[in-house]
Amino acid sequence: MNWFKSLFRVWRREIRLVFTDIGVLLFFFALPLAYPIVYTLIYNPEVVKKIDTVVVDNCRTADSREFVRNLGATQGFNIIGYASDMQEARRAWMEKKSYGVVEIPADFSRKIGRGEQAVCSFYSDMSLLLRYRQYLFSLTDLQMHEVTAITARRLADGGLLTSTVGGLPVNTQANFLGDVSQGFASFVMPGIVVLILQQSLLLGITMIAGTAADRRRKNKGYDPLDYETGTLATVLGKSLCYLMIYLPLSYYILELIPWMFSLPHIGRFMDFMPLIFVMLLATSFLGQTLQVFVRERESSLLVIVFTSVVFLFLSGLTWPRYAFSPFWKMISDLVPATWGMEGFIRINSNGSTLADVSHYYMGLWALTGLYFISAVVLRHFTSKAHADCQRQGRECAEVSEI
Repeated sequence: MNWFKSLFRVWRREIRLVFTDIGVLLFFFALPLAYPIVYTLIYNPEVVKKIDTVVVDNCRTADSREFVRNLGATQGFNIIGYASDMQEARRAWMEKKSYGVVEIPADFSRKIGRGEQAVCSFYSDMSLLLRYRQYLFSLTDLQMHEVTAITARRLADGGLLTSTVGGLPVNTQANFLGDVSQGFASFVMPGIVVLILQQSLLLGITMIAGTAADRRRKNKGYDPLDYETGTLATVLGKSLCYLMIYLPLSYYILELIPWMFSLPHIGRFMDFMPLIFVMLLATSFLGQTLQVFVRERESSLLVIVFTSVVFLFLSGLTWPRYAFSPFWKMISDLVPATWGMEGFIRINSNGSTLADVSHYYMGLWALTGLYFISAVVLRHFTSKAHADCQRQGRECAEVSEI
């Protein structure tokens, strides 16, 4: 009973530290509540459409004009006008009036009439790959449409029935799973929100530790808000406090945000919530492991915020993990958000069950055990060091009084 009372006192003290520190409140509440909405609103258009484009038509025939009309009817192209030559088109490009240039050669219609291959040149601004991606998709669709139309025309000229021409000899069809719209927000947000949960929790935990270090410096090694109890009760009491705060936030971020913005969300809450619970538990122990290295309140901002970009790349969201070198794959495996992202995306976007992502689930339990042991061991030694420092401070005070 004494141990459970100590656990409750640690939990109560940690709750007090959280709700009396404006910085921790910002990290624990404002950041998880606001960031998913801000990020999703930024990427809310999902797909880049109707990109301003200039055409240089050196052919000036009915075929070239029809080609330009078909180009403007695609999802990616917005034909803003014709340029007399490439120099004029380049000026429009340099002035950011257009992000692409289509050049139609003078022999475009003649080659089509002869049954030869007609080549059009396309120049794209590569400063944003999303624009180039949409350009490429639209050009591919238009190319297939033009080939079908030309094939039908040649058959008609040969005296064959064109009604039997329904498409290309080889028809391709893409069915995208998870991100059916191929939108950027639907692709990146399910992973980003999991990383936000981890990083905001780590920021708050390390900031609490930095504030406690400041109090010890002011009081000669003694923290007036610390509660002296066993190491195990301290570690578990702190984690209980963090889980109590972050489980409701996880429901908001992972269940309500996709519903608000119509993001892919076909996974069941009862499947991904156990995975997220273990990830939060591992993150709380990781934060308590990092606490012992925090000496100032501001150092949490410098270290944890910097690692956010590193953890994003290590998660496999921007580059597949199977292409990592063994060293970086090992570092990636030590980050709880890596396992949480991969498991959550499979459940949320592809409809997997918890049994289907058991590999990631067990990996998170392994990280939980690893960081729990490290948090307990480091807490034990730092508690002894703080007690020795406090004892020495009291002895020095007694000598000075004598």
